[in-house]
Amino acid sequence: MLAGTPGTSDADCLGGADYLPSESTEVTMNEKSFVREVAALADCDERRAETLIFAVFQELRDRLTPNEAAKVAAQLPASLKMLWMSFERPDRQVRRVHERQFLGEVARMAALDGDVEAERAVVAVFGALQDALGSSTGTTGVAGHVAGQLPTDLKRLWLAAGSEF
Repeated sequence: MLAGTPGTSDADCLGGADYLPSESTEVTMNEKSFVREVAALADCDERRAETLIFAVFQELRDRLTPNEAAKVAAQLPASLKMLWMSFERPDRQVRRVHERQFLGEVARMAALDGDVEAERAVVAVFGALQDALGSSTGTTGVAGHVAGQLPTDLKRLWLAAGSEF
């Protein structure tokens, strides 16, 4: 469950890390449905899905310009926005990584066994994020702007998430 959910502590979320402040004890259905969607797509439980969401959010956000990252954040429910903006800095430079390094970083952060698991996690989170951004294809609105900032190999994963789910 997300931090702030009754019966959980911040330490229970995201593999024991305290990334989310627990200011609110209420989680909207959008936040719950996002986590559930990722869990279903990645074939894992909700706690594991939160870890995957955090890892993918951090890597994707760092791949975007700060302006574009802020536009994505503005479209997200409160606790997902907190995950998205964790460790964001106003002076951050865009990390120009490609698919292999992106998947490697997600695998490392989420303790996944390799690129196959990491790709599955990335596609699951990308698909749920596209839904949250109002673009089931990943090509319209803010989701389309995200796609426009990705290199060809990462864009392939972004678009695959829209077509598969």
